[in-house]
Amino acid sequence: MKKVTMLVLMLSLSLSGALCHASDAAGTKIGKIGKEGTPIEVKETTAHTGLDKSGAIVPSIDGHTLTVLFTENLGQVDVEITTAAGATVQTFWVSTPDGLQTYVPNVGNYIITFTLANGDVYYGEFTVTD
Repeated sequence: MKKVTMLVLMLSLSLSGALCHASDAAGTKIGKIGKEGTPIEVKETTAHTGLDKSGAIVPSIDGHTLTVLFTENLGQVDVEITTAAGATVQTFWVSTPDGLQTYVPNVGNYIITFTLANGDVYYGEFTVTD
């Protein structure tokens, strides 16, 4: 009887762990594109090469945390975050395909601009809320 009880308890524990993982109740799927945060639409402003690389830039905002993933090697990318009024908040130089994660301290409307090494410029608009 003791073995049967132990078996039932172990199966229950395993099943609850599997269900928890499957529904992400434990928050174990960090870093999945689209899983956390609100996606930011990237638009092209200046194109020198004729190839649209906006799909290779995947930014998202989750609270005050801004995350940018690069799905292709775009070389060195200048990233600038400004307020909607145009005041510079942060600037970065990122060697892709590495990503970027930063904290935007204040609530408000922002623009993120990506300037590729070939001169192409892309941007996205986002809002930080509490």
